Amino acid sequence: MLIKFWGVRGSIPCPGINTVKYGGNTACIEVRFPEINRILIIDAGSGLRELGNDLMAQQQVVDTDLLLTHTHWDHIMGFPFFIPAYIPGTDIRVYGPVTYEEDTLEKVVGGQMTYRYFPVREAELSANINYISLQEEEFDLGDGIIVKTRYLNHPVLCLAYRIEYQGKVFCTAYDTESYNNVFITDPQDPDYDQEMAEEGDLVASEQNAMIEEFYQGADFLVHDSQFTQEEYEQKYIGWGHCHLEYVCQAIQRQHVKKVAFFHHDPLRTDEQLDEMTTKYCTTEYCGQTKSFFAKEGMVIEL
Repeated sequence: MLIKFWGVRGSIPCPGINTVKYGGNTACIEVRFPEINRILIIDAGSGLRELGNDLMAQQQVVDTDLLLTHTHWDHIMGFPFFIPAYIPGTDIRVYGPVTYEEDTLEKVVGGQMTYRYFPVREAELSANINYISLQEEEFDLGDGIIVKTRYLNHPVLCLAYRIEYQGKVFCTAYDTESYNNVFITDPQDPDYDQEMAEEGDLVASEQNAMIEEFYQGADFLVHDSQFTQEEYEQKYIGWGHCHLEYVCQAIQRQHVKKVAFFHHDPLRTDEQLDEMTTKYCTTEYCGQTKSFFAKEGMVIEL
C-alpha cells in the first residue's frame, strides 16, 4: 500500500503563506495498490481536486472506491471539482454513513451540485457513480482488500476505516473525540449521584476501548489530533475532535507502529506545527510509535 496525503486540514481550506509547508486543503487520502492497479480514496475534501488533476495527468481511466468518513462539508466539498467525475468511462463507488434516513448518501453528496450552489448538476456528470451506505461492518473490495468500519464520536455519524491487505493494516480514526462521562462527577455538587457517575465512567471507558481496539496493532494510523489537551479542556469539549495527549497514550496502549497526526486546526500555522512536532513526536509522548504531523504530498509505504 502507498498512502498519499492530498489534504490534511480540518474544518475549512486555509491556503496562504502560513500553511505552505503542511498544506491548507481539507481531508483527502489516496491509498494505492500498485501491483493490482487499484486506488482507494478516503474523503473528498478540497484535496480531492488536486488528486483528480494528478489522475488525469497520468491519462488513466479512473476506477476507484471513495470511502467517506462522514458528510460534513469539509469532507465532501472537493467532489464537484473531481475532474474524473466528468469523464465518460470513469467508475466511482462512493461509500459512507448517512445520519438522516430521509436523505440518501447520493442526495447529501450530490446535493452540493444544484444550480443554487454550483453551475453543474450531478445528473450531468459523465462518470458512472454508485452510492453505497455503510454502517459498522466488514466488506471485501476484491483483490484481497478487506475494509472494516467502526463508529466514532462526532456530532454526525462518522466512521473509522481499517484497510487490510497482504498482512498490512492501515487505519483512520477521524473526526472523533474521546468519550467523556456526561454525568456530574463532583461529589460536592448537590445533583451528584454516585451510581450514575460510576455508570457514566464505565460507559465512556468501554466506548473508548472499542475505538482503540479497532486500530490495535495497525502498521499505520491516521488519527484526529486537532487540539492540545489545554485547548481542548478550555474550549473544545464536545466539538468532536481529539487532543494530542490522548492520542499519544492510546497509540501506545494499542501498539500502533506509526501514526500521523491529522485534521490540523485551520488556525494552526506551519511554525506552530513545527513546534508541536518537536514536542509531541518524541519517545516521551509517543513511546516506540513513530509519529509525525501529516503534510500534503507526503507518501507512506506499507
